[in-house]
Amino acid sequence: MRVAVVGLGLIGGSLLRALAAAGHEVTGFDADSATREAARAAGFRIAGSVAGAAAGSELTALAVPLPVLPEVIPQLAGADGLVTDVTSVKGPVRDLMKAHGVRRFVGGHPMAGKETSGFAASEKDLFAGCAWVLCLEPHETDFGDWLTLARLFTGMGARVVPVTAAEHDTAAAQISHVPHLFAAALAEQIVANPLAGALGAGSFRDGTRVAATRPELTAAMCGGNRDAVRTELHRLIGVLEEMSGALDSDDPVSALVPHLRLGAQARRAWPATPGRPEKVPATTQSLLDLGRSGGWVTSVGDTDVVALRPEAALRPESDRNSS
Repeated sequence: MRVAVVGLGLIGGSLLRALAAAGHEVTGFDADSATREAARAAGFRIAGSVAGAAAGSELTALAVPLPVLPEVIPQLAGADGLVTDVTSVKGPVRDLMKAHGVRRFVGGHPMAGKETSGFAASEKDLFAGCAWVLCLEPHETDFGDWLTLARLFTGMGARVVPVTAAEHDTAAAQISHVPHLFAAALAEQIVANPLAGALGAGSFRDGTRVAATRPELTAAMCGGNRDAVRTELHRLIGVLEEMSGALDSDDPVSALVPHLRLGAQARRAWPATPGRPEKVPATTQSLLDLGRSGGWVTSVGDTDVVALRPEAALRPESDRNSS
């Protein structure tokens, strides 16, 4: 397959490497001249413009930050190929593609980031085993295009998760965007208290790892998904306020346990143990039901897909205060 990758940072550079390793014909482009030279030095074909990279490509993957997309999308004018992206927020990207008249678009988001960035940090195996969201909008997404991308990314070892853009943005706020904000707030404490930094160990290290992400990237990610992030941030703050209330009780130890139990159960059960492989009909509704159940696609056939689902679901959030 002829694929153009626009933006050669961590994700775009890794996608360029992974596609080349899988035998695809790839062309890259990055707005930064030093990045282009680094990619050329690594042996890749690099175009001199977005349009030059996309010309003649069957697929163009946009791996640039959300604020840059309005500048990049118009440069695809006249390109007939399929377009996807790797942005961590999906609703606004979907709206941008519609506004610019991009006919063949399937939103994507590989959950494979790390705290380092840039082409130098990219690696061809970054996506092996990762969850790769592919948005599937009823009565909107071309199903053949969706299957093409699902086949491409599962062929690179990714687990393709079918969801709508709105469902993705809520889930991403919960498990990625809000955690980045909390990690930054936790890490900031050691600035005013060097003693806390000296005592920091495993819980501080694990809870603040993503605080090392370049601030501009985190800001673009959270700002681009602000409605969902605000909702989930306030929900989580409410949970912490409940815990604060438990500390004010006569027996804070006993009062805290119900608030902590569900989280402990959830973390011990994560990642979920997959059940047996099953064949799922290649239809929009069947695939969305799969994604909503926490399942994913592992390979794509002509009329069905092979999928895995978690063996057992966690207890609902309403059980948090049960004893």
